[in-house]
Amino acid sequence: MLLPSTEAGQGRPVVLLHARPTDRTMWDAHLPLLAKAGMRAIALDLPGHGDATVPDHREVSPWRDVLETLDHLGADRSVLAGNSLGALVALQAAVTAPERVEGLVLVGYRPHDQPASPRLDAAWEAERTALAAGDLDAAVKAGVEAWTAAGATEELRTHAARMLRHQLTRQLAHGEPPQAADPLGTGPAALRRLSGIPALIGVGEHDMPDFHDGGEGLARDLDAGPTAVIPGAGHLAPLEQPEAFCALLEDFVRRLPQPSSPTHR
Repeated sequence: MLLPSTEAGQGRPVVLLHARPTDRTMWDAHLPLLAKAGMRAIALDLPGHGDATVPDHREVSPWRDVLETLDHLGADRSVLAGNSLGALVALQAAVTAPERVEGLVLVGYRPHDQPASPRLDAAWEAERTALAAGDLDAAVKAGVEAWTAAGATEELRTHAARMLRHQLTRQLAHGEPPQAADPLGTGPAALRRLSGIPALIGVGEHDMPDFHDGGEGLARDLDAGPTAVIPGAGHLAPLEQPEAFCALLEDFVRRLPQPSSPTHR
């Protein structure tokens, strides 16, 4: 499945993968910043989000769709940058085709087998209860409050609410599509395939403890060094603090070895 994309700039491809409550428009502010820094920034909609409509009952494997779309776009090797769901899909794509990945920048990651904190459980329950009652407005409000920091601007909250409303409306109409077998499996064994791939793990300062703990564990598994904390941000840290996220990403990319051969377009 080819995924909808938006891109800007030329140079080393940097692929931007969004969080679950959002879509590729969460990267609108990042594209010009990264293009100005000399990168080819590519934002994708993951299956079931934004413009990436999934036919009913079709099994989805977002990591394969990402790799297929990058083939279509002529990005042979790239840096994968993801937030939350996007961080998971970036890891799945990387263990599927490690030779395609020049680096990983992952923000707001939590492994699925990690027990949820009371705060995360409460966020999920508030959304589930509202949806079960048919109250889409309440579900969107609960999601925006859970996934953004208290100090987020009204403009940002409106954008987050619009993306989440779109995703939840589709979920109510079509349900969650069945997922293919996770290439990460269980435990850290699959991550050993990523040995030698540079990685940066980040988390929003005000994100839930689940994602601070998950990020620290992933940083250890990938030998990525200390977790980068993005000040003033919640779970959707790149959306909330685009300049700070882009500064981290630009510094990370600047430190990578130069590609051995140009990536075609």
